[in-house]
Amino acid sequence: MALQIKRIYDPFQESDGIRLLVDRLWPRGIAKVNAHLDGWVKELAPSPQLRIWFGHKTEKFEEFSALYQAELDTNAEAQAAARQVILQSKGNMVTLLYGAKDPQVNHAIILKEYLESKSLIL
Repeated sequence: MALQIKRIYDPFQESDGIRLLVDRLWPRGIAKVNAHLDGWVKELAPSPQLRIWFGHKTEKFEEFSALYQAELDTNAEAQAAARQVILQSKGNMVTLLYGAKDPQVNHAIILKEYLESKSLIL
């Protein structure tokens, strides 16, 4: 399985492979034509309520991680989207794109680990 995460604001590279935006909201200042996206998988983003509660606060990251994974586990649309991403990543690089400023405190980190753990089951 070949997954990586990257800020959508970072430059496009051919080595990104399949580029999927995994935010529920479109990132500010990015024109859709310049995003080089292969897909926008809103179903894998945290719910609006969870995203607002988290607020990208470092002290909430551990609890956010548990709540976000629970959301992913209980949402049928998220499960279907996760299976698609896992299947796409077999033999292909898949880059999960996010808009958060902090590369250490964001949902894409959790999502990548979640998808990697699920790929062992499939």
